[in-house]
Amino acid sequence: MRTAPLTVAALTAAALLLTACSGDGDDGGDDGGNGGSAAGTACSVDGMTIEVGPANAAPAAGDTGNVPVTLTNNGDADCTLEGFPGVELHAEGDSAVLPEEEGAQPQQLTLAKDTAATFTITYVRGAADGTGVLDAAKLGIGLPGGSEEQSFPWSYGAVPVNGEGVPEATVSAFQQAGD
Repeated sequence: MRTAPLTVAALTAAALLLTACSGDGDDGGDDGGNGGSAAGTACSVDGMTIEVGPANAAPAAGDTGNVPVTLTNNGDADCTLEGFPGVELHAEGDSAVLPEEEGAQPQQLTLAKDTAATFTITYVRGAADGTGVLDAAKLGIGLPGGSEEQSFPWSYGAVPVNGEGVPEATVSAFQQAGD
């Protein structure tokens, strides 16, 4: 019958089309480390330009401020951000890691060359008297899976800390710039 060969032909054509859809032969699986797509390579601090601010600074003690951070991939290949950035406030002789924003859902982002991602640091400004605060002077930013960080001035005042030394500040998950 004529319908059987057409059905087989249609199925064969559909299978070939689906196989060709990925274009580079990458089926999304592990390539065993022999090259493959660079999209699976984690972004590194060295391959990024990081811009801090401009901020919506907290004007007085007890007020909340937001500091946007933009990371742009300057590498030659795509790279991946997954999870949360590592953010630490540094004061003279002391430092504190910022906790992740409660309820934030991290997503995996692939950044092509010259594309950007953002995250936000939300903080409460502390009293300037130094009691129960981290008088931060620097901000350290690292990426998931890396041990390196870039440092930036922190000019937004002291940040209150709880009895365990956790600052009243959070860091959001990465978002594609422009979203």
